[in-house]
Amino acid sequence: MSKAGALDLASGLGGEIQKDEVLSAVEKYEKYHVCYGGEEEERKANYTDMVNKYYDLVTSFYEFGWGESFHFAPRWKGESLRESIKRHEHFLALQLGVKPGQKVLDVGCGIGGPLREIARFSSTSVTGLNINEYQITRGRELNRIAGVDKTCDFVKADFMKMPFYDNTFDAVYAIDATCHAPDALGCYKEIYRVLKPGQCFAAYEWCMTNAFDPKNQEHQKIKAEIEIGAGLPDIRLTTQCLEALKQAGFEVIWEKDLAVGSPLPWYLPLDTSHFSQSSFRVTALGRFITRNMVKALEFVGLAPKGSQRVQAFLEQAAEGLLDGGNANFPSTTNPKLYDTLLPGKRSSHPCISSWLVNQAQMVSNCGRTQ
Repeated sequence: MSKAGALDLASGLGGEIQKDEVLSAVEKYEKYHVCYGGEEEERKANYTDMVNKYYDLVTSFYEFGWGESFHFAPRWKGESLRESIKRHEHFLALQLGVKPGQKVLDVGCGIGGPLREIARFSSTSVTGLNINEYQITRGRELNRIAGVDKTCDFVKADFMKMPFYDNTFDAVYAIDATCHAPDALGCYKEIYRVLKPGQCFAAYEWCMTNAFDPKNQEHQKIKAEIEIGAGLPDIRLTTQCLEALKQAGFEVIWEKDLAVGSPLPWYLPLDTSHFSQSSFRVTALGRFITRNMVKALEFVGLAPKGSQRVQAFLEQAAEGLLDGGNANFPSTTNPKLYDTLLPGKRSSHPCISSWLVNQAQMVSNCGRTQ
């Protein structure tokens, strides 16, 4: 179960950062980004610091407003946000073809919402890889509450340098996570390395669709809003991600942008004209109440100084995602299937991959034979 109350939100704000240093951390984080004069190369060079600060600052907000799984999903009419998220995670597990007893790796696992859901759905043992200490601590607590602490755990490490032997895992997945990597190819190579021969990698990834025009100032503004609000060094084009996967040894077998043809848009929860009782906290009224609650908590000293600034850039990202979703260039629902291809040999085992252009593109790695 997620933290629900105002005091829970306040106690988690800042993560592992000392409460009297939160405002300073916010200022340092903001300076990485275009809105504050930051440069892409600086974000990439300092991605561990930037991403760590980001998740220390925002995790409590995410859990308060969104739940344990920090991602979007394509949605059916009559389906709640939480139901769509669970279905999206089950779909990923099915595409991976995981079987009871297998060892699975969640790359960039957050506080472990998808990890727990997939572990229970597939009866697998899932290891969550995460660079952020606060999220790992919170994730272990939630694992214990959910009763999966004996089969699932977390490892603190950088996914650009994973502390695992070659050919360790039966399956690997990533949900809206490898977009934080400064170098997609390097990240995918690491995933390829730790995956057993003939097995699969699947992912939902943040990407830009072909509708994005880098010469369009409004498009660049929206992209910058998403980057600061999502802790991203850059947002790559789908084609760039696909090319990086191929260079890492993967072959695309199947791909589809799940945002296309979805009965309800993935960005609907961010639309302030939409009201939902089941996801009230992300509605316009819910965000207004949270905004004023955080202001009050900060004023009386229960929330650290800088908390309002964090909420402000998260709301900025929400507007950017909504504008971008309407313009159809950032996507988060693109599933893709990949087959691992080795020099001189093609694996007979199919693989999946999911990416995230409007919200979830599926990436999969499959078929390592040697």
